[in-house]
Amino acid sequence: MDRPVGRITRGTTNVNRLRRIDRWIAAQPQLRRADDPLVVDLGYGASATTTLELRDRLAAVRPDVKVIGIEIDPERVRVASAATRDGVEFRLGGFEVPLPEGRRPAIIRALNVLRQYDASEVDAAWATMCARLQPGGLLVEGTCDEIGRVASWVGLAPEGPRTFTISLRLAGLEAPSIVAERLPKALIHRNVTGERIHDLLATLDRLWATHAPLGVYGARQRWMAVVASLRQAGWPVLGTRARWRLGEVTVDWDAVAPGGTGGR
Repeated sequence: MDRPVGRITRGTTNVNRLRRIDRWIAAQPQLRRADDPLVVDLGYGASATTTLELRDRLAAVRPDVKVIGIEIDPERVRVASAATRDGVEFRLGGFEVPLPEGRRPAIIRALNVLRQYDASEVDAAWATMCARLQPGGLLVEGTCDEIGRVASWVGLAPEGPRTFTISLRLAGLEAPSIVAERLPKALIHRNVTGERIHDLLATLDRLWATHAPLGVYGARQRWMAVVASLRQAGWPVLGTRARWRLGEVTVDWDAVAPGGTGGR
């Protein structure tokens, strides 16, 4: 085969680290309505843990889902292959997403991979992965902390980025801008005055402080008020209150895309 596209990353992982991303993927129509529910876990790291967890979580809504873990490090593929079971397999590869029999995935999950690349390499990596998707497929690319309490990701269609999601553990949350250190590579260096992502995080922090009195009813009620106020302020908030209850907020990509002037 041709040389895999990409570089070997640190490969760190933990049990349940990607649970927030997994439950979001499980709710997406690209999985639930796919004729071929094939999902790729790209860059799963030093163990098979998060790939196996992904399959278990998605199988709850699509029992016929097939998950293929792809890693650029041959030794990681060898180790993970010992954990192969029904509905899961592991292959050597990179951003080119090599799959058997010309199949294309409905979803590619690439978490904590581009974090270790330069921002100038993001667009090319996105384009390479998106080109491998089924028509109407979904690429989920982003970053989370080591124990999965703080996460953010971009949802991309074959044509490019469409959404941006923040997901936080609400218990003990001091400010939503804690996610600043876990923004996707495309945004992490854009969190400066004058950029849309900076404006979003500043607005979330302001609303979190404004709705502090609701904290007596619990952090969830406080967060839901924050997201409702964000929408009322004109931000293109997507999804339902059921998603907000999980500590999530999703907006149109254009609302945070680099190069904006910020402000609402």
